[in-house]
Amino acid sequence: MHIETQSDFDKTILTDLHVHSKHSTRPSQWVLQKLNCPECFTEPQLIYDRAKKQGMNLVTISDHNTIAGSLEIAHYNDVFISEEVTTYFPEDRCKLHVLVLNLDEALHRDIQKLRENVYDLVDYLNGKDILHILAHPLYDMNHLLTWTRLEQLLLLFRYFELNGAREPDQNDALQQIVAQLDASTIERLADKHGMRPRHERPWIKFLVGGSDDHSSLNIARMHTRVHGAHDVPSFLHALALGNCSPVGTPASPRTMAHNLYGIAYQFYRSKFPVGDLIAREPIMQFADCILTGKASREDGLRDRLPSLLSLRKVFQSFSGKEATSILDLVLDQARSLMESRPDILRKAGEKPGDCELEHDWFDMVNSMASRMSAHFTETIIDSLAGAKLFNIFQTLGSAGTIYSLLAPYFVAYSIFSRDRQFSEHCLAELRAEELNGSTDFKLAVFTDTFSEMNGVALTLKQQLAIARDKGFPFFILTCGQDQPGTGVINFPSQGTFSLPEYPEQELHYPPLLEILDACYQQRFTHILASTPGPLGLAALWIGRVLKLPVYATYHTAIPQYVLERTGDRDMEELVWKGMIWYYNQMEAVFVPSESIAAELIERGLAKEKVEVYPRGIDTAQFKPTKRNGFWKGYFPDSEQTIKLLYVGRISKEKNLDMLVQAYRRHLSERSDLKLIFVGDGPDMERIRLQLPSENVVFTGQLEGEDLAQAYASSDIFVFPSCTDTFGNVVLEAQASGLPVIVTDRGGPMENMVHGQTGFVVPAHDCEALARAVSRLADDAELLQTMKRRAHDFCQSRSFESAFLNHWEMYKRPRQAA
Repeated sequence: MHIETQSDFDKTILTDLHVHSKHSTRPSQWVLQKLNCPECFTEPQLIYDRAKKQGMNLVTISDHNTIAGSLEIAHYNDVFISEEVTTYFPEDRCKLHVLVLNLDEALHRDIQKLRENVYDLVDYLNGKDILHILAHPLYDMNHLLTWTRLEQLLLLFRYFELNGAREPDQNDALQQIVAQLDASTIERLADKHGMRPRHERPWIKFLVGGSDDHSSLNIARMHTRVHGAHDVPSFLHALALGNCSPVGTPASPRTMAHNLYGIAYQFYRSKFPVGDLIAREPIMQFADCILTGKASREDGLRDRLPSLLSLRKVFQSFSGKEATSILDLVLDQARSLMESRPDILRKAGEKPGDCELEHDWFDMVNSMASRMSAHFTETIIDSLAGAKLFNIFQTLGSAGTIYSLLAPYFVAYSIFSRDRQFSEHCLAELRAEELNGSTDFKLAVFTDTFSEMNGVALTLKQQLAIARDKGFPFFILTCGQDQPGTGVINFPSQGTFSLPEYPEQELHYPPLLEILDACYQQRFTHILASTPGPLGLAALWIGRVLKLPVYATYHTAIPQYVLERTGDRDMEELVWKGMIWYYNQMEAVFVPSESIAAELIERGLAKEKVEVYPRGIDTAQFKPTKRNGFWKGYFPDSEQTIKLLYVGRISKEKNLDMLVQAYRRHLSERSDLKLIFVGDGPDMERIRLQLPSENVVFTGQLEGEDLAQAYASSDIFVFPSCTDTFGNVVLEAQASGLPVIVTDRGGPMENMVHGQTGFVVPAHDCEALARAVSRLADDAELLQTMKRRAHDFCQSRSFESAFLNHWEMYKRPRQAA
């Protein structure tokens, strides 16, 4: 820790840094937990010099449980000795950090003997009249800090720190807690815990500011303004009287991650001879500046900027070279990025140590991680296409480099999210509120598809519209979409790819760190993965980092699609294993039908995670009154015929060959029957070539009123798919007054009543399908009866009512990850 003072008429600045000396006998346990760092390495003289260059009058260093660093600079008149003492509640070893100011070696030895018991330590410090401050009071270092312990700390301590390295909510919560203290509250707490307060007028607390800087990158970020001090005694006297006020800027997860990178870099820089590498490698010069906080006048970076920024040809030659190792890939991506972003390098030369550097470092790591993720994904897809299994495993192993690259951000966002949740819990306890999980509910829905025309995208758009209308905190998070609109957070694509068997569906590489930061800033409380693609995987990862509950909806039977597209059952089984693993990571999986729920459970999905929810459709848009002779433009005699309609994607997985065979073998001779395909897809031309043109029409994609009129102006709806998990179109057709014919596989058969609103036929049985069509076409009375029943059946299946029910399912309290 540093305490620096800066004279300015009647004010002095106190800044608590928690910077550790390489001569520490006991390194920071916090650093050990995060980096397994064997020792600390910041030179006390360097710390002192930097503090003085920032205009500080007084300087102290507080290492964890040692005064070695302070002693190294104790010969200066403007230095006093301090330490940060680790202590514990003896009942359960709940860990605390206490800043102890103005020590000598004898006091330090006594403190080390007493520090295992916080009660003994505090009584000793009070008896010796030693100024001490509880550091980061709401930071739960070993997962044992509770509201009960905080109540006891209010009885033990007078001085509390607003910490510049912690979650801002912690500081806000601490300020609210101490502001609401009064004599009666302290008396109640003393009775509750059987403890006597350790100070006179114990309801009066004083707040100080400290930057808690472990890397020398954030000196004086948070500090304390002390009035009327001119030397060490007057400074400490004013502080003891509470003539102080905390000022400065709290941290963010980016700050902590930047510090962690800085600690790691500074450690390895102190252990290995990297001077020559730094001198010749622009990337290392950039890292050396941004991760050590060296001023440009100290390392001459600003003087070298013109030559560094002129190395475009060198960068281009490197970026054009094929990476032969992980290190080559990392360096290649870094050089390419720096070549395209010379402003980052320029900022490093102009503003070393400035808070902006943590954002520049974030941008660089985010871009590098996205580029490397794209590289690894493309390698895996190419290997899958070429059946190069060894390459796949090798690439998956190498992908651990991305994890290592991002690890400091994982740590930082995880800690800050946990701290935020604990702060919210403390405030709820303070207000005697019930934490039931519904008060501040805010849902982030991750999806790989939104602008496209498919069932998932359509459902999400309808849900978003209702949520906006009802004022629900419902947000769509997607990537690389076109003009997504209000309530949608669209992240820039870092590249695209498509699966070998599904080339028409583009998927985007999402910027992981950027999405993580947005979720943290937006304060989402729950995450829903709507698709299991790149955004779905990002949802799972971000939920784990931020310690938020993650749900998923199961929309698409991907394993069955894979089988239909490839004919490879081994590939289907492999996809099933991946899907079940993915969905088993969720707190809950919402499925649209009982049959799909049973199938997933049979495949290995935990039964307790599965929740069936009924989906709905827009019953105001799809209704029989939209019938208007829509098909006259396609068939002049359409009103004298039976119109057999299919709506959906025209692709192999929809089992359209069953419909084609039924029509060709059994129905093509019927002049009164017209077959209509509404939709688009990769198999359109193949299907078209198998059918006679005079009684068959392909309209392509229809939307809005055209689609509603197309439904209502038809007579029978047929949907032969065996892979659909729900089948919105089956409900839309019935709402429009059409009886439906579906197969006995998948979710659509649960969205109709066999024998009442249509027929269920065996999958792949084209004769059964043809008989069901003929039965309706030949019996006008049955056809009209089923039309009425179909419409009536759907009146209770409105999209709005289904979404409102689903919204309550989202909000139901569950155990977080």
